[in-house]
Amino acid sequence: MQLNLANISYTYPAAAEPALLDVSATFPRGWTGLVGDNGSGKTTLALVACGLLQPDAGSVAPALLSRYCAQDATEPPDDLEDFAGAYDGLAVRLRRDLGLEDDWPWRYRTLSCGQQKRLQVACALWAGPDVLAMDEPTNHLDLSTRHAISAALARFPGIGLLISHDRELLDALCTQCLFVSGGSALVRPGGYSQASAQAALERSSAIHARQTARKEKARIEREAQRRREEASRTAGRRSLKGAGKHDGDARFKKRVAVVSGQDGKAGKLSSRMAGRLENAEAQLASTRVEKRYDADVWFDAQPSRRKVLLRMEPQVLSLGESSLDVPALFIGNTDHIGLVGDNGSGKTTLVRSIVQNAPAGVRCLYIPQEADQARRRAAIDMLDGLPSDKRGRVLSIVAQLNSDPDRILEGGSISPGEARKLLLALGILDAPELIVMDEPTNHLDLGSTEALERMLPAYPGALLLVSHDPVFVQAATNILWRCTNGALEI
Repeated sequence: MQLNLANISYTYPAAAEPALLDVSATFPRGWTGLVGDNGSGKTTLALVACGLLQPDAGSVAPALLSRYCAQDATEPPDDLEDFAGAYDGLAVRLRRDLGLEDDWPWRYRTLSCGQQKRLQVACALWAGPDVLAMDEPTNHLDLSTRHAISAALARFPGIGLLISHDRELLDALCTQCLFVSGGSALVRPGGYSQASAQAALERSSAIHARQTARKEKARIEREAQRRREEASRTAGRRSLKGAGKHDGDARFKKRVAVVSGQDGKAGKLSSRMAGRLENAEAQLASTRVEKRYDADVWFDAQPSRRKVLLRMEPQVLSLGESSLDVPALFIGNTDHIGLVGDNGSGKTTLVRSIVQNAPAGVRCLYIPQEADQARRRAAIDMLDGLPSDKRGRVLSIVAQLNSDPDRILEGGSISPGEARKLLLALGILDAPELIVMDEPTNHLDLGSTEALERMLPAYPGALLLVSHDPVFVQAATNILWRCTNGALEI
């Protein structure tokens, strides 16, 4: 069994550009990762594959039973009550494997995001579809919940489409990845690590081919110019002008050149060179290289002169019905600290306490887990009020974080991921000595996560990073704090 998409095109009403353009792909049994930047068409492709969107052109075959699980799990699944009353072998196993309580379906609105997501996944798997599309199934989830969902999805016997920025999940489940960009799509084998390594190799080859094409074009242009000059000199030699009326030798040589055709050779060669130049220009134009910004954004940043930016005495932080025991803490001026732990373990509460207790003389940039509309609007207004040189630097940083500066400049509503990048870029202007980021990769596509992953390790000051992404934490930090069993382990 496999699902075939042939020459799929789809344009949303009132959109200037198609979301998908002539996309073909084959999805076999097992999981295929759909990866690409935010807005690249991944969700659109999944909806078309599941029959929830009818393409403007192309076909989806054969007709199979499909299920699409949206990123937002706040709305209960349509078959939630049916699953709640089911005690067949699969339903019992799903309850056990995903740690579901019997009363959860009846109080769905009161559940946490992670609990709702587990129920959503359980209902989808229990329905037994031929095609299952999961859209960001591990967003906001702690490590244990991610592993439970990964294990449950691994047992799915049908055709799976996985939209995710969770590299660990993509590597664990997927046998191929479909890279979606600009409405087009390309399949590469393996999980995300293998497929992205192949993409990087292809990009390196494209860069080499473009450099070779550019050098060849320049060489042909120089040769063509030389041929044109030679042809011009030859044309001058054809004329008897300048040969004296009584200079028989000179007049004879010019007539011989005309009769033999030697004087026209340079012109023919020049014409041939023009054709070669046209081919070289076409070759250069056809060699595309994906943009990447690798400039240093920290060129004027320095660690604080204080060797220790923050000291905190042992304390107990209230978490509502529970608490978090925190030992004595200190943050050095170049420490890069990763803070990890399950949902509800107290990470955000601890981060807020640290920010509130930072000494007044320490320049601290805090980027919370969610930026509301008011804060997003304030960030855009701040950008508009900057002088042109500072505005240009902010937009350059945004571009390095894999977002289109033009979208930011439009001044309309920006996404949560774009807001986070803009807040970081604006904060960098103040040369912070301590950067605190709470779940910075939420809402970010993989390209943006990897761009941030390249940027943060180079930051020379102190960094406190909260994240559920172990690859990201390992790349950006060198000290680990863990919230577990009501205590902070350092």
